[in-house]
Amino acid sequence: MGKSRSGRRRQADAEAVVESVDGGLAELIPDRDRVRAWTLVIDGAPQSHVDLDDPAYLSFEYQRRLGHVVDLAAPPGRPVHAVHLGGGAFTLARYVAATRPRSTQQVVERDAALVRLVRRELPLDPNARIRVRSVDAREGLAKVPDGWADLVVTDVFSGARTPAHLTSTEFLDGVRRALKPGGVYAANLADGPPLAHLRGQIATAAARFEELALVADPTVLRGKRFGNAVLVASGHPLPVAELTRRAASDPHPGRVEHGRTLTDFTGGAVPVRDLEAMASPAPPASVFR
Repeated sequence: MGKSRSGRRRQADAEAVVESVDGGLAELIPDRDRVRAWTLVIDGAPQSHVDLDDPAYLSFEYQRRLGHVVDLAAPPGRPVHAVHLGGGAFTLARYVAATRPRSTQQVVERDAALVRLVRRELPLDPNARIRVRSVDAREGLAKVPDGWADLVVTDVFSGARTPAHLTSTEFLDGVRRALKPGGVYAANLADGPPLAHLRGQIATAAARFEELALVADPTVLRGKRFGNAVLVASGHPLPVAELTRRAASDPHPGRVEHGRTLTDFTGGAVPVRDLEAMASPAPPASVFR
């Protein structure tokens, strides 16, 4: 118990680690309420939260929703093959390693300087089977063997925007190729009113996957504010009822849309191809204040 108390004292006295990376100015800010926990911020935008003592703890709302997808992607505790497009502080890869020991994971994070910073300051468990590639997300995805992944997660932001080439049907063709027949795809999407980007992404996923679900704060779905939504897709039926229950029980309850309701939500949006793909909209400055 004495060790825990001194750990809290050290964390309270800890200073932020600030370093330039390829994507801008990165800050690792200590969490004053949790021992050995840190928030990664890049150019003022919060990216990830990591608790080194409890990697199964997910602080950010959207990461909790992605954690639900991980939990429901296979029977509890069963190892999976996972691909993470976008690394940040490797929060979700750490979560998979903690909740599904012996899982084999690939993390694709283009920002090599960020990878070095995170590895140095927030080291991964040496026993975790996590391989990190510092290449573009589509380039890294292309190296994944056909039908290898149980789970592919996209959480890529450059300047707080998802790059255009990760929003198209051609990109999802690569995701579908890498997934096992019963595999699950999840994407962290960000949008605000009038939700044109989000609607287009749902239509794009519907062109490549038979089953879809969307998890988000109801105010985001109503177009009342800018925020995150987690899109889940598969070629097989999704555990919608359990996903709905878990999202509703979160500290910030989320709503799950699926089936006809989700189709209607797209409002006639059409699938996005590489030729017309655009980056997701930039969040208003007030989002991070």
